[in-house]
Amino acid sequence: MQEKVVLVTGANRGIGFEVCRQLLKLDHKVILTSRNADKGMDAVSKLENEGLKPDFVKLDMTEDSDVSGALRYVHERYDRLDVLVNNAGIFIDRDREAINIDPEVIKRTLDVNFFGVLKVTQKFIPLMKKNKFGHIINISSNLGALSKMAGNQPAYRISKTALNALTLILAAELKGSNIMVNAMSPGWVRTDMGGYNANRSVEKGAETIVWLASQERGFASGRFFMDKKPIEW
Repeated sequence: MQEKVVLVTGANRGIGFEVCRQLLKLDHKVILTSRNADKGMDAVSKLENEGLKPDFVKLDMTEDSDVSGALRYVHERYDRLDVLVNNAGIFIDRDREAINIDPEVIKRTLDVNFFGVLKVTQKFIPLMKKNKFGHIINISSNLGALSKMAGNQPAYRISKTALNALTLILAAELKGSNIMVNAMSPGWVRTDMGGYNANRSVEKGAETIVWLASQERGFASGRFFMDKKPIEW
C-alpha cells in the first residue's frame, strides 16, 4: 500500500477522529482538521499519546480564509493531497418536519454540509490535478438517499441529497483525470451526532472510509458505498 497524504475535515472527534487514527496506523500522512483550534490540538495530543503523529490545520469550511489557509499549508508542506475526506457536518433538525421547519435551519445546514464541502473540494482539486491523482470521499448518509427518502430531518436529508448529487457531478467532470469521487454512508454510529443508542461503533463507521482512502488509481468513481459495497442513491 502506497503512503498517501490525507486531509480529514471535522476530525477532532467521532468518525473523523477514528479515520485519522486508523489511517495513521496504516502509515499514511494524515492532516487532522477542526474548526476549533483548541479542540483540534486536544485531538492531536490524544493521538500522539498513542504513539501516532498526525498533522493539524485549523479549518472552518464556512470561512474562506480558513479554506485558503488550509490549501496553502498543504501545498507548502506536502505539495500534494492524495485523499480528501469531507467528513465535517452538522445535524441540527433531528426532530423537525418540513411542514414547519424554519428555512434558516436548512440554510445553516446547507452552508456546512454542502457549500462547505464544495468550497474545500474546489480548492484542492487543482492540487490533485497537478499530481495526476486524487480521491475525494464525501461522507453522506442513508437519510439523503432518494431510494430511501422519508419524513423528518429535512435539513440534514436535503443537505446529504445535495452532497450525493455533487459527488456524481464531480465524478463526471473529473472522468479520465485519475481523480476519483465517491460518497459513503457510515450508518447509524455511536457518536455525539448519532447518539449513544446507535447500533454501530465508531470503528465500524470509519471502516469503509479507510478502505476507500486506501484505494489506488483505477478504482470506481461516482459510487455510493456502505460496508465496502455499492448501495442505491
